[in-house]
Amino acid sequence: MAYEIALSVLLIVVLLLLGIPVFVAFGLGTLLMAETTNALPMQIFSVTLFESLNTFALIAVPLFILTGDIVVESGFSKRLLDFVESLVGGLRTGLGTATIGGCGLFATISGSNAADAAALGRIMINRLDDIGYPRSYAASMIASGASTGILIPPSISYILVGIVLGISSATLFKAAFVPGVLIIVGLAVVNVALNWSHGYETNRGRAFSIRGVLTEAWDAKFGLMIPFIILGGIYAGVFTPTEAAAVAVIATVLLGIPAGELELADFPGMFERSTLVNGYVAPILAVATVLSRILTIEGIPQQIVTQVTSISSNFYVITLIIMGILLVAGAVMETTPNIVILAPLLLPVGQEIGMDPIHFTVYFITCLGIGFITPPIGLNLYVLSGVSGEPVTKIARAGALFLVSMILVALLIGWIPAITMWSISG
Repeated sequence: MAYEIALSVLLIVVLLLLGIPVFVAFGLGTLLMAETTNALPMQIFSVTLFESLNTFALIAVPLFILTGDIVVESGFSKRLLDFVESLVGGLRTGLGTATIGGCGLFATISGSNAADAAALGRIMINRLDDIGYPRSYAASMIASGASTGILIPPSISYILVGIVLGISSATLFKAAFVPGVLIIVGLAVVNVALNWSHGYETNRGRAFSIRGVLTEAWDAKFGLMIPFIILGGIYAGVFTPTEAAAVAVIATVLLGIPAGELELADFPGMFERSTLVNGYVAPILAVATVLSRILTIEGIPQQIVTQVTSISSNFYVITLIIMGILLVAGAVMETTPNIVILAPLLLPVGQEIGMDPIHFTVYFITCLGIGFITPPIGLNLYVLSGVSGEPVTKIARAGALFLVSMILVALLIGWIPAITMWSISG
């Protein structure tokens, strides 16, 4: 069976290298694997595809995508950034810190790194350029900060991995909040250090004042209400993440129209953009789920556990190996297939060394999030390249220390379970 599986994986890799759409490449490879291994009878192949998408929790994905689009269209994202800047803008590194903090704040609404990168890039790239930041560095900072779109709840990736591994996404949201904030802090520290070293911010931003903070808080009141509604409702047990997604859409619409920047004419365009994104995610999820099921039937997870633990049984070494696998996977493949295929394969490895499934999942998603700023795929790099006009390679080089920071924080999350588990213990 190893030969048949290897042949199917090779087909997928070749098709991806040829530029074939991801869901087509995985679909053809999965069909070949199902046919050659007989692990999944062809008679129930289509049924399995349908079942992989027939999940109530998946409704949250298009709804959170739409929420992020409404927040951008309504102008809430700009007001949220202005509020964060009023808090730290008077510092020498204030605008950069405000940008990174704004990425984290926007992540609590959108649940998507791409939406985060596009929105913050359009708003901040020219402002950072004007104040003294090299354009490529500013783009790399936003690309890195926007990675928190999947690291800070509500995260579409945590919803997907929760479905795949059978873990409550509400529990994952609770466990992931502090690790996500640590990523933001690490990025801010790097920016401060580089600012002091190179003197990027040649002009100070607005001076700090209580009155200024209160004024910006009032202007951003609708935008600030949304994460409180979403996360507050989930953490308080008022509604599930799927219900929270529906509430988020309704809240952003009801708050956005009175704000004066959201009109009914904007809705067809927002629906179209959100549908296109969801139309990309859903077929990948369907075929990758079937592929993962075949691999599980063939006993591949157990073989991986045996192979990895034969190298070492040391907790720290195995977590490094897991990170290495995920960094490579994140650099060459999109998040959705990585989640569906690798999460079930690597979870047994984590459990073998004593990792709680929730701890493993948060570590898993954090490591995958780093892939958004690592070539050759590095989705955020391409988004910011389009916004800034800077080459992808130049942005990637400028963000090298941000990458190092994210890796170090991810290792802390992997090596210190309490960072993840304290919020759900007891």
